[in-house]
Amino acid sequence: MRADELDPEIAAVVDEIAALGLPEWHELSVDAARRVEDEVFSGDPEPPVADVRDLAFDGPHGAVPARVYRPEAAIDESTPPTRTLVHFHGGGWTLGTLDSIDGPCRELATRADAVVVSVDYRLAPEHPFPVAVEEAAAAVAWGARNAATFGGDPERLGVSGTSAGGTLALAAALHAREFGGDPAGEGPDGTAPPEIAGQFLLYPIAGRDFETDSYRENADGPLLTRADMRWFFDQYLRSPVDARNPFAVPLRAADLGALPPATVVTAGFDPLRDDGVALAERFDREGTPVEHRHYPAMAHGFCSLADRVDAAEAALSAVAGDVRERL
Repeated sequence: MRADELDPEIAAVVDEIAALGLPEWHELSVDAARRVEDEVFSGDPEPPVADVRDLAFDGPHGAVPARVYRPEAAIDESTPPTRTLVHFHGGGWTLGTLDSIDGPCRELATRADAVVVSVDYRLAPEHPFPVAVEEAAAAVAWGARNAATFGGDPERLGVSGTSAGGTLALAAALHAREFGGDPAGEGPDGTAPPEIAGQFLLYPIAGRDFETDSYRENADGPLLTRADMRWFFDQYLRSPVDARNPFAVPLRAADLGALPPATVVTAGFDPLRDDGVALAERFDREGTPVEHRHYPAMAHGFCSLADRVDAAEAALSAVAGDVRERL
């Protein structure tokens, strides 16, 4: 499951970050960690996208900022509506901004020929579970209602996310499954949840067992440590009771079948690896179609490095191919 050595290209990036002399996430205050995350991971607006707009919608806890990326196909009136992807950034439910996930969203919009709606959900600890889940479900409903406005097709709607964002994407799919088949079921905005045609989960936080092989092998990183993950959960969960809720910890779900077809991306040098593997195995065993894409020599967050790491470029292209195929 893990290569003998980290891929040399991503190892060079890890060394560069280490040379910045930054403490691990759990050694920082929340405010300082947010500043560092934004500074380190926000880059130039590349690649170019035909249209990018910053908007907001009314969510269950107030206005939720969103950034909409439209490829050429979405603004060309001579072409039919294209697919729509609602995306959630990572950061342990505590960090992350629209800017820090800007590059991957641009890549998905261009590679998958999709309208990408990037969601700036409220963060813990100020807004602990289940606030982000409720805003994720509301974002998917809003994206479905407005897809046509953006040149997207509400019938070709998917959810995606990295790390904690992958957990939120899956939570939105679970919410749609729980309420979508019930005529009396309502989404967070009072309407029936939308149909989700695919979920694309990049190194999601699926479990909360800090003693798996991958947590032990990668306890000290790179890029994410076991202590970091404990800290993130401490910020996010209100009490140990929340850790038993499948909307917070998806592997706690009694059944992971009858969900939208999934792509699960995992990395060998990632504490979250075994949780992602277990998630993919449960999808397969319980009746949710799944494509598990594993990269033994990669580390957590590697898909954000597609401009520098060949394996990351290949992984992002593969995910974009899955989006095009399913949506």
